[in-house]
Amino acid sequence: MRPIITASLILAFTPALAGDYMADLDQAPVINGCKLERETRCPGADLKGVDLSNMDLRSANFRGANLSGANLSHTSLRGANLDGANLDNVTGYRLQVYRASMRGASLRNARLQGMQGEYLFAQGADFSGADLTGANFDFSRFSGATLVNATMPFSSFEISWMPKANLEGANLRGANLQEAKLGLANLADADLTGSRIHYATFEGTYMEGCTACPFDW
Repeated sequence: MRPIITASLILAFTPALAGDYMADLDQAPVINGCKLERETRCPGADLKGVDLSNMDLRSANFRGANLSGANLSHTSLRGANLDGANLDNVTGYRLQVYRASMRGASLRNARLQGMQGEYLFAQGADFSGADLTGANFDFSRFSGATLVNATMPFSSFEISWMPKANLEGANLRGANLQEAKLGLANLADADLTGSRIHYATFEGTYMEGCTACPFDW
């Protein structure tokens, strides 16, 4: 009977041991008072340089937060509020910001290759010097945004609103600008070589020194 008793004891304790082992994995990390989980409320939080990669932070409130230098690679910020946040120098390969809001946010020199930002609200945001290679911003709003010297080859801005956006010196080679609204925008010294501009509008757009801009629009 002893082998049977031993086996029974092992079976009885195994779930408890497994529960103890997994307990910490269910706890969301807390950094500077901000609990890093879905729908968290951390306006103004200090998350400078924090590794937030691969996290699910959907619908989080980081309004006015300092995320400069943070790692956001493969992180989901779908529907998040990042209005006025500092995202300078962040790394966010394939960052998910579908239907998120970045109004007035600063993303200067950010590395955001492959960023997924359909329906993004980025009015007045500053992407100066950012690398947005292959990013998807279809149906997004960039009214009055600054994208000076931004690197955006093969990105997509289809049916995006970009009036008065400053794209001076931007690299838009091979980009999809179909039906984008670029009225009164600044494309001085930008490069649109190989870009798709079918049905895009350029009323009053400044194009001095632009490569492959539709000067006869």
